[in-house]
Amino acid sequence: MLALERYLNSFGKYVIKQSRTTLSRKKKNVSKELYNSLEFKVVKTTEGFSVQFFMADYGTFIDKGVSGTKKINEYTTFDGRRVESPYKYKGKRPPMKVFDKWIIRRGIAPRDVEGRFVTRKSLQYLIANKIYTQGIQGISFFQRPLQLGLKDFVDQVGKAIKEDIINTI
Repeated sequence: MLALERYLNSFGKYVIKQSRTTLSRKKKNVSKELYNSLEFKVVKTTEGFSVQFFMADYGTFIDKGVSGTKKINEYTTFDGRRVESPYKYKGKRPPMKVFDKWIIRRGIAPRDVEGRFVTRKSLQYLIANKIYTQGIQGISFFQRPLQLGLKDFVDQVGKAIKEDIINTI
């Protein structure tokens, strides 16, 4: 089972690498927390092998999006379908304080009509309100690489199993 395990490791590395690339390309990599949390593990089970993927909890919201109160967001699944996000803001707004460090890292410092800087607290409220009503658009940073990796998955697994059988005989 050496060739199969090797292929599953390369499959996991491919999905993680492409996911990280997409996060960087779509500018969703400000703190690098989600980027660094992406991992995979090939586990040997009683039925064979399993590839398990791990990420920070909020990664699913970035991947699949969150619908707002006024807008329904969609994302692309690993099998290529466009579906509605399973997450939605209903009654509770996002907490304003989580945007403080995000605003600083992004270097956002808008000015009002008279040229004065808008207070950070006001900016936090505006961002939280916008996310509450419009939601967060999913970027399918994990779903898309998984879809691309699964295109050749069956053929490659078949070749790996064939190689393992030949090497065993």
